[in-house]
Amino acid sequence: MEKNFTYIVECSDHTLYTGWTNDLEKRITAHNEGKGAKYTKTRRPVRLVYFETFATKEEAMSREYRIKRLSRRKKQQLIAGIQDMTGKI
Repeated sequence: MEKNFTYIVECSDHTLYTGWTNDLEKRITAHNEGKGAKYTKTRRPVRLVYFETFATKEEAMSREYRIKRLSRRKKQQLIAGIQDMTGKI
């Protein structure tokens, strides 16, 4: 079974970048080699601060979309493991 990941990295300028991949280690290495996303290319090094695992690419991409729509504060709460009153972020 292939694993798919939604992840958040913290860039050297302390901004957060969210993405998805099916090979997390390779993707983080690519970001740090300047071969990842355009956004992270000039903000290296990046540090993996959060990830979730999914069975399908579609699930990972859907979660990436939802996380990208969160405020920075909500992303920081997600990273810290803090959930809102409904148990969701």
